[in-house]
Amino acid sequence: MVTSMSAVPAGIPFPTFPSISIGPLNLMTFGIFVALGVLAGVYVAARRNERFGIPRGETERVAIILVVIGFIGARLLWVVTHWSQISSPIDIIAVWDGGLQFTGGFITAILVAPLVTRAWPKDRRWELLDGAVLGLAVGQMIGRLGCVAVGEHLGGPTDFFLGWTYTGGEVIEGPLEVGVTYHNASLYEFLWLIPIILVLLYLDRRHVPAGVMAGTFAVMYGTFRFLTDFVRINDRTLFGLTGAQYMTIGLTAFGIGVIWYSLRRHRAEVDSEIDSEDEPDDAPSDAAAIDVESTGDAQD
Repeated sequence: MVTSMSAVPAGIPFPTFPSISIGPLNLMTFGIFVALGVLAGVYVAARRNERFGIPRGETERVAIILVVIGFIGARLLWVVTHWSQISSPIDIIAVWDGGLQFTGGFITAILVAPLVTRAWPKDRRWELLDGAVLGLAVGQMIGRLGCVAVGEHLGGPTDFFLGWTYTGGEVIEGPLEVGVTYHNASLYEFLWLIPIILVLLYLDRRHVPAGVMAGTFAVMYGTFRFLTDFVRINDRTLFGLTGAQYMTIGLTAFGIGVIWYSLRRHRAEVDSEIDSEDEPDDAPSDAAAIDVESTGDAQD
């Protein structure tokens, strides 16, 4: 992907650093950022879930299980959609070099979540799902910095002011020309996850019906990710779309369904409460009325 076109210096300069050396230790930055994202996301979800009567330790236990399962799903989907980059069995598990497909991890975790949360109060599961996606968004934002650090999910040269100006260092997708500004889908995702998190926090403070936060995240993430993937030039496509884009179509539809169901359920609960308040407490039941009539007939 070498190009001779001059770069517009308005991009965001960012050197890659796949590893950090601390004395004799050589730490992989991708793994560091993913680990930091997991820790931050679990902390945020656990703190919120305490408001709904779930002990922090229980949330952390379930979160770790879902993270591991989601991690496996994210890696497997990446392998399937990047099979041309797999040259040996070790490449299948070489996550230290980058390569996680978030949509695969999210959908895998969603499918398994009902099993690992079956002991939690049923009437609180939607609130807990809302807390989970808030933590997920925070963790995903931090984890994406790992992709930026290793030079992954890149596009072609651009003059977009939020593009990524390559200033040197090893990259997973290349070769690149120093000083040229490129599209960087990971950097874009890091940036647009910020307003998504702000929207989730706003909905949380407004105490929207349970499930609306989770559905909103699915719709917003699915839409933004679908659009962002068009700048990628190193991913395999089918009919012009990447594997992740097909997954995000399902994710967006899922989010719309969750919002609709959550609002409908909330409306039904409100109507039920109103009907209960309107019914007089001293009104005789049908059985009592029958007894009165029967007594009257006997006296006649």
